[in-house]
Amino acid sequence: MQTRSVALIAAVVLLAAAGGAAWWQWRTPPLPRPSRAQMAPPAPAALPASTPPLADAGPKHPIEPEPAASAAPLPALADADALVNDALATLAGRSGVMTFLATDGFVRRAVVTVDNLPRTMAASRLWPVQTTPGRLQLLAAGDAQRIAADNARRYAPFVAFVASVEPSRAAALYRRLHPLFQQAYAELGYPKGHFNDRLVEVIDHLLAAPEPAQPPALTLVEVKGEVPSTRPWLRYEFADPALEALSSGQKIMVRVGLDNERRLKGWLAGLRRGIAAQR
Repeated sequence: MQTRSVALIAAVVLLAAAGGAAWWQWRTPPLPRPSRAQMAPPAPAALPASTPPLADAGPKHPIEPEPAASAAPLPALADADALVNDALATLAGRSGVMTFLATDGFVRRAVVTVDNLPRTMAASRLWPVQTTPGRLQLLAAGDAQRIAADNARRYAPFVAFVASVEPSRAAALYRRLHPLFQQAYAELGYPKGHFNDRLVEVIDHLLAAPEPAQPPALTLVEVKGEVPSTRPWLRYEFADPALEALSSGQKIMVRVGLDNERRLKGWLAGLRRGIAAQR
């Protein structure tokens, strides 16, 4: 398992909530941060993605464009980092941004992470957030082990960071920033796709994550070889096959602890009301 000017920022934070809940280091150690060249959009054939639609039937959840007179034009995606970074620091404070977010190529990071959350793996080297410090906290339970209740405290600062942004404000600002995310989504291999539809779909997927009444039991995957593992905490899996079969995004929701999970779900539900068409 693997564990913006102010008018633009909260939209990025909302994606930190959807993709950034992955603020976790468990089974797969994070790789070095990718270079600018590595962040270039990959060829569609190399993507572990579903086949893009053959025809554009129109978005299920259309984003209304902002009136041109009410906001300055957005920069090109390739030139957006400086604006995004300065605006993030204005909204959340430079210290918080440096602590929680990976700001180089943030829009592309957020898009690829959101797209991967319903899949088996969301590559940590492309996360739009930093991995959590410390190690997985365990509690002995007979012959087995469980995630310790105290382990959830590791995620409390990130959850508070997300919750500090009003969802309705985040939704309004996301609509302003949406063209950049849509461009990144097209470059990812979905030229006829609609990123906002995918975001709403992923939010619904995260909201459907199970809520175990107690911290789940774990099993340690055996690795045979002459050289012992120096980081065994990276080899844990959920003992419950149903939990182990979850997507990377739903596993993240379970791992952060029940209180944190419910708090994130409440925030995401508020965000969804601001970006999804009311039918």
